[in-house]
Amino acid sequence: MDRLPHEKGFHVSWDQLHRDARALAWRLQGHGPDEGGEWRAVVAITRGGMAPAMIVARELDIRMVDTISVKSYNHQTQSEPRVIKFPDMEVMGDGTGVLIVDDLVDTGRTLEVVRSHLPKAHVATVYAKPKGKPMVDSYITEVSQDTWIFFPWDMALQYVEPYRGT
Repeated sequence: MDRLPHEKGFHVSWDQLHRDARALAWRLQGHGPDEGGEWRAVVAITRGGMAPAMIVARELDIRMVDTISVKSYNHQTQSEPRVIKFPDMEVMGDGTGVLIVDDLVDTGRTLEVVRSHLPKAHVATVYAKPKGKPMVDSYITEVSQDTWIFFPWDMALQYVEPYRGT
């Protein structure tokens, strides 16, 4: 893929994602709303939030894990985001004590929709871009708005030419 000089790529390995998701869990430890600072559930935003949510749930020993699916793209065209799969809303209630986990907040439009259904939940992402940061309560790493993050589930191992060519 040809990139213009202002387009930045940030490659995240499985190892890096694991470390960053664990750091997110540590940041959230003890900050839940109950007397002991515990969280009662994790909701992963599919699909990118599933791997970090699993790691956060494991690190914080949270057994109640569910997903919410938001669709905002039809093939290559962006449309108004809408929820196509809800978590068990009887269990989630208004979101109190619930951690919503995603890999990245970009513009914040997906999280805006999710927050409208779980307004009291705590939203945590591993990576955050400036436009979306106001929609997030906790994150680990900020990247510039023009950075494209390559997640490990989007990549395969292959030879890469040296930066300076041959």
